[in-house]
Amino acid sequence: MGALSNEGRASPAVGWQLCQTPGCHLAGESRRQQQCWLSDLGDKCLNPAGRTRNLGPSECLPVPSMDSSDTITEEVCREDDVGDGQLLEVMVAGYPVLLVRNRREFRALGSKCPHYGAPLSKGVLRGERLRCPWHGACFNIRTGDIEEYPALDCIPCFKVTVEDGKVFITAKKKDLESSQRVKDTSRRCLLNKNTMLLLGGGVAALVCAETLRQEGFTGRIIMATKEKHVPYDKSKLSKEMNLKAEDIYLRKPEFLEARGIEFWTEKEAVSVDFQKQKVRFMDGSSQKYHQLLIATGSHSGFLKVPGADLQNICTLQTPEESSKILELATGRNLVIVGASFIGMEVAAFLSDKAGTISVVEREEFPFQHAMGPQVGGVAMKMLQNKGVKFHMKTELCELKGKDGKVTEAVLVNGEKLPADVVVVGIGSTPSSAFLKGTSIARDAKGAILVDLHMQTNIPKVFAAGDVVTFPVALLDGDRSSIHHQQVAEAHGRCAALNMLGRGEELHTVPYFWSTLLGKSIRYAGCGKGYTDTVVKGSLEQQKFLIFYIRDGHVTAAASLNCDPMVSLIAEVLYLGKQISKEEAEACDIGSITSLAQS
Repeated sequence: MGALSNEGRASPAVGWQLCQTPGCHLAGESRRQQQCWLSDLGDKCLNPAGRTRNLGPSECLPVPSMDSSDTITEEVCREDDVGDGQLLEVMVAGYPVLLVRNRREFRALGSKCPHYGAPLSKGVLRGERLRCPWHGACFNIRTGDIEEYPALDCIPCFKVTVEDGKVFITAKKKDLESSQRVKDTSRRCLLNKNTMLLLGGGVAALVCAETLRQEGFTGRIIMATKEKHVPYDKSKLSKEMNLKAEDIYLRKPEFLEARGIEFWTEKEAVSVDFQKQKVRFMDGSSQKYHQLLIATGSHSGFLKVPGADLQNICTLQTPEESSKILELATGRNLVIVGASFIGMEVAAFLSDKAGTISVVEREEFPFQHAMGPQVGGVAMKMLQNKGVKFHMKTELCELKGKDGKVTEAVLVNGEKLPADVVVVGIGSTPSSAFLKGTSIARDAKGAILVDLHMQTNIPKVFAAGDVVTFPVALLDGDRSSIHHQQVAEAHGRCAALNMLGRGEELHTVPYFWSTLLGKSIRYAGCGKGYTDTVVKGSLEQQKFLIFYIRDGHVTAAASLNCDPMVSLIAEVLYLGKQISKEEAEACDIGSITSLAQS
């Protein structure tokens, strides 16, 4: 069960029929080896001579096939061992498989989330939608297809049969070995002259490119970025600073090449002529487009104090910068300016590696505006216990150095901190300066204004990710910029569908996590403008769930050591249901059922 054909129809993922289109240069070849070129105008097979013919009901489509030599069938449990709505991990030939019983029907799927390997048996099931307990990715239990990010891939599905009260699972060994399934895609067709130009090398542009191919677009796709690398997991730059760039690639260059996605590195856009539909780049070259996606992200704020130009003052935006900070800070004095998520994660990772660590922050608690004093207070205490020093409600006023390198940080209260390396983690600014002077609508901070279709005010121009501000349903449609990986991916998919004219509106619940000393704080929703909180559990024992209340209802939640509560709340909010303050107060974090029923 599960894969999508080039036309987007759900179809089995095993075995292939041969192309039967008369005159097709692929006739007689398995599409497992070579896919037909499909026109983005419809379900057609294009041969080199340009002759076209509508596909028949059985032409060029996957059909079920099972090689018995590679097939395993095992009894995994009795029918009455699994209650309705239950998620049960079973073993097939020594491999874990997730068995789901939903409305009396059994489904069997890959047991681990393709994102970071979370056990899906601990997830949240609502209808046919299964949500990961760790980071909120969602999968359809009927097809295995991904329905919400941050995971990029689907999960495999397996055949389930019930005989004499016994439950059997049938699967191919190679499918059991992998907990992920990559969606089938269309291929590039040279006869299709349309060009989709995607500015940016992050997850928004990546998901946009992949979605275009998955939905049958066969024209030219170009991703152009100032980065040196293919898209990588930026969230790991501050969480696991000892990794090489190649270790955190989301897709390898060969993956993009196989799908006809051109990836231009070190190619920074410097201007756009929307009338001529042309982008000019730093190296003097230019590229025309039929439709444009702007997903250039954001960049860290800069210090504006004397001495800010000294050496060993770092921001953290690339794998090279992450490695540099680790090298410079090991055994030395580190000052982190800003108790942001990045700043706190850097402090946590380096807490047993740097000589001393000092965090300077103008607020009273870390990430106070995003998560409030309760979560910030817990995070601060965790790091204080590891020797990290916090200098709160103060600011940096000067950096001093010797021989061109920073040696000391001076605070406005006169305090002086030894500083061999300084990491700057203060705010972020949309990377949209190259659009200055154009007619594209931006807010005062430079964020591009988009609607729920990710459409800008200029025809054929879309924008996604950190560079945009968009209407947020949880804020009653008010605009906000949300710099989460999962949100950027949802933007990319929505933009792709609308570049293809599908009329798709963005529908997602923001999901975020921060990892400190091996523990993950999870957050779902949008708590901007919250006026009250409900705290369940114990902040002191670092096991809690916090509800953020606005206008009497929950708009966000955060937790530590309370999985899968945040995923459950995310799913409730996704379904458009409201959780009142009274329901939040009545919630028992020891029982997921209590909140599910409310």
